[in-house]
Amino acid sequence: MRHKAIKRRAIFQKVYDVAARLDMKVYVVGGYVRDLYLGIEGKDIDFVVIGDALQLAESFKKNFKTGKVVSYPRFGTAMLTYRDFKLEFVSARSETYDKNSRKPAVIKSGLKSDLSRRDFTMNTLAMNISAENFGKVIDVFQGKSDIDHQIIRTPQDPVITFSDDPLRMLRAIRFATVLHFDIEPETYQAIIKTRERLKIVSQERITEELRRMLLASEPSSGMYLLRETGIAEIIFPELLALSGVEQREDFHHKDVFHHTLKVLDNISAMTNKFELRLAALLHDIAKPQTKRFVKGIGWTFHGHEDVGGRMVEKIGRRMRLPINLIKYVEKLVRLHLRPMQLVDDSVTDSAIRRLMVEAGEDLEDLMMLCRADITSKNPEKVKRYLNNFDLVEEKMKVVEEKDNLRNFKLAIDGNMIMKTLDLLPGPLIGRIKNAITDAVLDGDIPNEEFACVEYMMKVKEHFLDH
Repeated sequence: MRHKAIKRRAIFQKVYDVAARLDMKVYVVGGYVRDLYLGIEGKDIDFVVIGDALQLAESFKKNFKTGKVVSYPRFGTAMLTYRDFKLEFVSARSETYDKNSRKPAVIKSGLKSDLSRRDFTMNTLAMNISAENFGKVIDVFQGKSDIDHQIIRTPQDPVITFSDDPLRMLRAIRFATVLHFDIEPETYQAIIKTRERLKIVSQERITEELRRMLLASEPSSGMYLLRETGIAEIIFPELLALSGVEQREDFHHKDVFHHTLKVLDNISAMTNKFELRLAALLHDIAKPQTKRFVKGIGWTFHGHEDVGGRMVEKIGRRMRLPINLIKYVEKLVRLHLRPMQLVDDSVTDSAIRRLMVEAGEDLEDLMMLCRADITSKNPEKVKRYLNNFDLVEEKMKVVEEKDNLRNFKLAIDGNMIMKTLDLLPGPLIGRIKNAITDAVLDGDIPNEEFACVEYMMKVKEHFLDH
């Protein structure tokens, strides 16, 4: 930490020296100062400049041979990288907003006016980096007191703050989730009052805030806040639909919403992997659609894993997630019940092979999700179910040692199927390939080219006739 402090001070000194030669004043502001006050060392440093921030950035680059300056003249903002740090220089400004946009009109101003436009009091702290006052914190809006009391509050009227830039509502919930702070009552009520304004925010920005919430140590608190403020109804209605859906209490919580968030916290204690945390959040997403009451049994959700897999694709595309991430989550949601079905002693090696091949390189993540999915309050039940997963993993280990399934690849591919049967690309090719794969995994034929082609020729009429 001492080494980082020395490195940080050297950067501040260089920025101050360049600003002094240009007859400008400069301060460190915002999240970096907040994190320093919390004892956290960041890598992104924001400077507010009383003067031309773009000129200061270019002069800094010229003097210290930094990376390229990326500038946004309309907002008086310039960014560059230096050593291991990302530096952002912003001309002190005030802002006015159009009601249909979160992009402001910008006017140059002084330090206090610049600090007043910021989202929360904890982000209004500024630090002097001049030689005579180095390290002195300027705290116009009692940001330090709010940090000490773990409160999220806006420096101005929260209704105006959130109406001007609705993304700040999600930022408030994200900060509350990550820092374990409380949202001050007036600020909280303003979120509820102005939440419809979120409809003007781009999906990419919304998704990024959700991603950061899910990476918190206990992300469930953020999901509860989304529900309680009514924001979930606007940005994530499928999540809200889980609330109040009852299920049988065996190894789960009775309410699907509470169960889902417990699974999310469970998986978060095991991994920081965003994709896996998202899979936990979505693993039961189709239970409201598949809920049926069966006399003598209670509520059932037959097929929710398959319906859920299809819903993941729709949700993922709406959230603008990468295709490979969507496919990963879809796979885990579709397969999350399968390992429990392999506990019985009568389960064949072929059933185990099939799951291992379908899960592929994501098998360990799938098993982690299955373990997180046990949320019973009865410790004996939890122990029994976790022991069952131990048994399944032992079975998988035995089959893996025999068959080397992690490297499984069918001896023929879609191109060979099309060429041999003179077919065009389409779903039929996939169905034929799946049939051959099943025959190999069931042990009916060896995974060899000749055997696969021979089997294909035997069964082709069944597929071609349909």
